Amino acid sequence: MNKNFYLLWAGIIGIAMLCPGEIFAQLNVSGQLRTRTELLQGQGSPLAKGEKPAFFTSQRTRLNAGYKGYRYQFFVAVQDVRVWGQDASTNNRITNSALNGLMLHEAWGEISLLDTSKTKLGKEFAIKIGRQELLYDDSRLLGNLDWLQQARRHDAAVLKLGANNFTAHIGAAYNQNRELKTGTLYEGIPNGYPAGTNGIGTMYKSMQFVYLGKKLNVGNISFLALKDDFQKYTLNEKSERVLQKGTWNRVTFGPYLQIKPHKSWNLTASAYLQTGKDRDGKSLNANMYSVRGLYTINRILSVGPGFDHTSGTGAHAAKNRTFDPLYGTPHKFWGQMDYFYAANGFGRGGLSDLYVNSILKTSEKFSLSADYHHFSSAATIYNANDQKLSSSLGSELDFIANYNLTKAISFQGGYCTYFTTATLGQVKNVANPSKMANWAYLMINIKPEFTK
Repeated sequence: MNKNFYLLWAGIIGIAMLCPGEIFAQLNVSGQLRTRTELLQGQGSPLAKGEKPAFFTSQRTRLNAGYKGYRYQFFVAVQDVRVWGQDASTNNRITNSALNGLMLHEAWGEISLLDTSKTKLGKEFAIKIGRQELLYDDSRLLGNLDWLQQARRHDAAVLKLGANNFTAHIGAAYNQNRELKTGTLYEGIPNGYPAGTNGIGTMYKSMQFVYLGKKLNVGNISFLALKDDFQKYTLNEKSERVLQKGTWNRVTFGPYLQIKPHKSWNLTASAYLQTGKDRDGKSLNANMYSVRGLYTINRILSVGPGFDHTSGTGAHAAKNRTFDPLYGTPHKFWGQMDYFYAANGFGRGGLSDLYVNSILKTSEKFSLSADYHHFSSAATIYNANDQKLSSSLGSELDFIANYNLTKAISFQGGYCTYFTTATLGQVKNVANPSKMANWAYLMINIKPEFTK
């Protein structure tokens, strides 16, 4: 299988190089090699006192090919994600097949249902089918999660309509584990990297969404409604999942607004409701809202406050009130150290995040950001003795530097520190957590591109 992938891409590049330019006038081949070397001393979750930090380098290698023809587009992205040293250096095959990081990240085609005479006027009526990234607004609920080396994608179909600065997308997906002769039961708990934003999720069996967007003179306004459906199940006497007919349906909907009312101010706000049944069949009534402002002091410095709130479920609540941020990019919002809504769970108490962002841009090549977050639980937290704990989940300070050497080569480095609390140790299930956590990394990104 791996050999076939390499032969495929070698053939694509070879044909592009050898054929006349006018035949492949709309062929684009690009790639990416991204290494990230990390020192972790409590990233994602605090270490217990006495535990040692980790150090490793991961690498994403991606090869992309896109082609635009008359009333269609075609795109394929193959990627390999692995940690340096996970394969023996003299082995002629993968040392551990469970860690095989070679996969098809994207493979989609888009068909224009309008003639080019219409599309040249800015109108759009097209269908996009296949494995693709779903990326909308600020990526809070639907994003490509590009920070993770493996990123995120969906097998879906999307109908796209647009005219006069208005956009409407209607998308749908239907998942199955394999080709079957009978039945449609779907086991949504995957092997390898877990699904869902909270690291403990279940992949949907089916999903449908409607996205409506409008460009304004001062920004953008949009509305998203998404329904994801999860296979019903029961537990047997061994507490094993037994799949059942039917699905539990969850619905999330709400508006997003991004405006620039003044040349120095950029404001974003969003609010979402979540209802129906969660992946375990429990009644759901949750919400999320966010507001953020960024003020440009001068051409170099911008600073601004923000507040995010996701509802949570109290210890004695009968209904699930825990908001799930779906399939977005949590690394972008709730701290660079990924304590919340990422790979490590933190219970069902929800989150309030009061923060300040600042960006220092000294040139087109260099920028530095410094962010401060104070986190607290949205619901009351109790310990094992049913004693009420402080709502504070601690605070985080992030410093990120970016430098673009050329258009194809960039560097990013970061140092982040987290100040923990006893409540954080409780929700993270870490006994005797260290009072301070640290994380540092250096990421090198090379993105060559060839167009003919």
